[in-house]
Amino acid sequence: MVASLAKQDYYEILGVNKDASGDEIKESYRNLARKYHPDANPDDPGAEAKFKALSEAYAVLSDSEKKAKYDQFGHAGADGQGFGDFDAGAAGFGDLNDVFDMFFGGGGGGRRRGGPQKGADLRLDMQLSFKEAVFGVERDVQVPRTETCQTCSGSGAAPGTSPQKCQVCRGVGQVQATVNTPFGRIQQSRTCSNCNGSGKIVKKPCATCQGNGQVRRTRNINVKIPAGVDHGTRVRLTGEGELGSKGGPPGDLYVFVFVRDHKIFKREGNDLFCEVPISFVQAALGDEITVPTLEGEAVMKVPAGTQAGSVFRLRDKGVPYISSSRCGDQHVRVKIKTPVKLNNNQKELLRKFAELSGEKVPKGSEKGFLNKVKDAFTG
Repeated sequence: MVASLAKQDYYEILGVNKDASGDEIKESYRNLARKYHPDANPDDPGAEAKFKALSEAYAVLSDSEKKAKYDQFGHAGADGQGFGDFDAGAAGFGDLNDVFDMFFGGGGGGRRRGGPQKGADLRLDMQLSFKEAVFGVERDVQVPRTETCQTCSGSGAAPGTSPQKCQVCRGVGQVQATVNTPFGRIQQSRTCSNCNGSGKIVKKPCATCQGNGQVRRTRNINVKIPAGVDHGTRVRLTGEGELGSKGGPPGDLYVFVFVRDHKIFKREGNDLFCEVPISFVQAALGDEITVPTLEGEAVMKVPAGTQAGSVFRLRDKGVPYISSSRCGDQHVRVKIKTPVKLNNNQKELLRKFAELSGEKVPKGSEKGFLNKVKDAFTG
């Protein structure tokens, strides 16, 4: 495939006309090189060949002398001058990635490596009871993470010694190299291999951290969970993650909250829901009853004639909004209890109640009547 592409007209490869200007040729090459770069096409085995063909075509058409010979003699003129395939290594690049970094990495000199890096973020899963999630809680947790070595204060050098400035890069961590490219000679920065970009050389490493300046330690961290969190809430603790490198800031610790269910209450957003049983006498005549809340018992008025399934609201008895003085409400659904065992006096009173209500009660149908009462009050 490389051979067939190499013999293809260079203008066709770059998608330009023969009278295209140098800027048009350059712009077309940049766009196509970005499109067919192997890094951008990991699943396309032919991408590298296309990229090399583009680079070969550009190496010829961007040079006025080579372009003139190609326009006059075609590939014969190009082959006679020994243009051949574009060789990234011969041009002064380590590989195709360096070509990509040089032209598309920004800054004209590729992407700088070895600078300050933020530490990695950490994750901690925390299980809370229902009440802890509603009212908030503080907990001390053990978090293993990378920290600055206290023996050498992060220098990596043994006590009494200090790191020395790298003589290769003179403490900068970067070295400059001049490379020849199809665009001409370009100054390129690379990470110093002598000090790995640190700019310093440790001749006598610290015995505690082996010269790394960092150690692995389990740290006790106080975690404050605010009131009102719910299942899946993420609490961020800034700067409590892994130590940064080369002077970079530390990462963050993310606490993911998991809340256990409650036996009585259900939660929807910031509102709470529960069911409370009452007798059909209380439902018919009305009453004041005590109902459970997360803060203890509260008195709730049940009006006369309350039907089964009626829902009453207790304002501000729900879940607090995070970082707010507001609270949701508690919704109480009444469930009317029907007695399952009645003595003779109770049965007789219910028969009289039915007669006074204009309901006929046949003899021997006490069970059927009681079922009707149950249906009437439970819905």
